[in-house]
Amino acid sequence: MIALLLALGSSLAYGCADFLGGLGARKAHVLRTVMIAAPASLAVELLLWPFLGASFSAGTLGWGAASGIASAAAFALLYRTLAIGPMNVLSPVTALVSAVLPVGVGLLQGEHLGTAGLVGLPLALVSVVLVSAGHGTGSARPSRTALLLAFGAGGAIALQLIFLHQAPSDSGVAPLIIGRAVSSAVILVAAGLMYRRLGSERPAYAMSTAAGVLDSMANLLFLLAARSGDLSVVAVITALYPAGTVLLARSVLAERIRHGQLVGLGTAAVAVSLLALA
Repeated sequence: MIALLLALGSSLAYGCADFLGGLGARKAHVLRTVMIAAPASLAVELLLWPFLGASFSAGTLGWGAASGIASAAAFALLYRTLAIGPMNVLSPVTALVSAVLPVGVGLLQGEHLGTAGLVGLPLALVSVVLVSAGHGTGSARPSRTALLLAFGAGGAIALQLIFLHQAPSDSGVAPLIIGRAVSSAVILVAAGLMYRRLGSERPAYAMSTAAGVLDSMANLLFLLAARSGDLSVVAVITALYPAGTVLLARSVLAERIRHGQLVGLGTAAVAVSLLALA
């Protein structure tokens, strides 16, 4: 139950972070947004260090660095994807991809589910698909480029979660600190190499900072959830983050929520209830 609640908190934080990051990327080049979000995320993790501790072993350094590289790719691809839009279609596509890979890894590592879990896990995946049902009359269709970016973002997110899960369980927030330091460095180097292509638009500083802070909290909650529960379950619950993005897109941007998406949100609630019994 604790792992489930932590995963739900992670999902909510990811959904809000993605919405703000995608919105910020509409105001300036995506790298300008990520240049603010990633260091802000690192600052939060450094502040948490004295309270949650950190152990920098060789394994922690390796898996943390790997998660950082994946995180840098996820940041840039996801925010660019959501900037193109529509958010209420593309966010769930990334979530589905980001859920399937960790589930496969968890099951291959020998995780087992009870009857409720065997029903709830596929139901949760179905709910992600339903939430992504944004096609139809009056609903914007994503471009091929946007869909490819969404698949890439989902893959990068999946790798980030898998790498964080592989880090030693007694390492505290060290994997997050290493990961975010590496991702910030990668992003700053990329921004320096592409400086002439970043444009002159000023980034949305407050929005980008808030996205980074929320992303950091989401990562922390996921790490704690994965350490106290099965990766296959925690990853799927975390992948329900599009619910938050979709609802915010509806409230702030007036993006349409179709009937199928509402059914998906209800299905997600049932799936979470079943997984709580697993």
